[in-house]
Amino acid sequence: MQFLHAAPRFLFFTGKGGVGKTSIACASALTLAASGKRVLLVSTDPASNVGQVFGIRIGNQITPVPAVPRLSALEIDPPGAAQAYRERIIGPARSVLADEVVRSMEEQLSGACTTEIAAFDEFTALLVDSELTRDYDHILFDTAPTGHTIRLLQLPGAWNDFLQAGQGDASCLGPLAGLDKQREQYAAAVAALADPQRTRLILVARAQAATLREVARTHEELAAIGLGQQHLVINGVLPATETADDPLAAAVQRREQAAIAAMPEALRDLPCEQIPLKAFDLVGLDALRQLLDNTTLGTSQTLPAEPALQAPSLAELVDEIAANGHGLVMLMGKGGVGKTTLAAAVAVELANRGLPVHLTTTDPAAHLSETLNGSLENLRVSRIDPHAATEAYRAQVMASKGAKLDDAGRALLAEDLRSPCTEEIAVFQAFSRAIREAGRQFVVMDTAPTGHTLLLLDATGAYHREIARQMSDSHLRFSTPMMQLQDPQQTKVLLVTLAETTPVLEAAGLQNDLRRAGIEPWAWVINNSLAAARPRSALLRQRAHNELKEIHAVATQHARRYALVPLLAEEPVGVERLRALSQPQD
Repeated sequence: MQFLHAAPRFLFFTGKGGVGKTSIACASALTLAASGKRVLLVSTDPASNVGQVFGIRIGNQITPVPAVPRLSALEIDPPGAAQAYRERIIGPARSVLADEVVRSMEEQLSGACTTEIAAFDEFTALLVDSELTRDYDHILFDTAPTGHTIRLLQLPGAWNDFLQAGQGDASCLGPLAGLDKQREQYAAAVAALADPQRTRLILVARAQAATLREVARTHEELAAIGLGQQHLVINGVLPATETADDPLAAAVQRREQAAIAAMPEALRDLPCEQIPLKAFDLVGLDALRQLLDNTTLGTSQTLPAEPALQAPSLAELVDEIAANGHGLVMLMGKGGVGKTTLAAAVAVELANRGLPVHLTTTDPAAHLSETLNGSLENLRVSRIDPHAATEAYRAQVMASKGAKLDDAGRALLAEDLRSPCTEEIAVFQAFSRAIREAGRQFVVMDTAPTGHTLLLLDATGAYHREIARQMSDSHLRFSTPMMQLQDPQQTKVLLVTLAETTPVLEAAGLQNDLRRAGIEPWAWVINNSLAAARPRSALLRQRAHNELKEIHAVATQHARRYALVPLLAEEPVGVERLRALSQPQD
């Protein structure tokens, strides 16, 4: 594999959930160890299954892998790191500050930013502490720091005093409070990441248009902050040999090749490799050693024909949604799981029943227009431009809060407003305007604000707390966007996932974030299911069989209600194909 040729000391494997980062990182570690190198494999993934892959218990300490000479592994526990991190910051304040202030600090440190920063804090030592890692030739990281985390760390240290003086309502600076002493170490770590002689990033994607768009954005974010040594790996590409007797497999293969041919310009100049789709679960040393072989390995067993799955369809969920005649429907989930398509499918199904629907998205309008491929009575479509919303929000904050500050304070406030959370908050404000329409019609939202954003808004006081304070002595009824999101009679959140281990675990994590913000997800939607599509190809049949465990986990452990949406042979573009997503399979 070219991305392992002349490998530098640090290799980071990054990409969205379910694309195969952990498997490729583990297989790369085996390859380097087999070549005589001493390797440390580090996972910062909250849903890490590195120990499961190797069949041993690892945990938050460097552990030799007995079956692989020269290989050790370490699993950083981000939630545990975040808890220790919070206590390190808040602990000294408990006996000094008022309880209300301490609670506010705890809320500010409860979101995803804190977990990211805490994980970075944990593995910073692996980048800069030569005593800790001197025995290793290569250190491989599964789940690299995001551009979001690194941009936060690059904000100036002076904001700490700025916050303590009560001059700023930070968008996401709370997680960084009290870390001035570590800034020198962080700067050294960021410098190591940006040094092409020491660090290489492997961007892992699937051969899907949406996933390639996501990884292009990651590439540009990381390149913009100096991490330019990047390779692209397109994982799980369906071989042409599987298409002969299976129309579904043939359609999938054509779709994948078209997505690769039309990949974003930003990715075209990167070194790129493709890894063929495998039928087997990538657990155990034998499977991992075969992963990076450019060969197709079919199913190792003859599977009986699977009976048709008796799972609820998307139309059954829409039946319940439609009963109220109006309301807010939010589709949430990680990148690449198909939120835009499913939002359009839900909106089309509601509109087809004669109900007025407003479908709104932060995706490019052209993409949504192409998905609908025409107009439909009762359906109105709009787009929120994240860039325009963010610029308007920055201007508003600078004109209001900035007007009360001196030049130095205004400069710090402007820097804070360049943090990555600013866009999330600005987009939420734009969404809030659409939320008000849900009292008289259906509003379906694609790319809804994450639990992380909602926690930030609820924790900082923002609009919701201020209105509640002002109205506390009044007999008038009032409602804020946050209250509407928390009301299951007004809002139904649908979590979108795939029937694969990592996307299901990530959706469960998002569900926990939402619950901390007082929002209970109404249903889960498992998208692009092979098990529901009943393929003929031996390879795809094996993968369909592997999905059953994850479908069962969603149905019995995670979701109060759920729907299963099959992988379609044809791209779900146009009203009729979108409606086909909603229908039960024969």
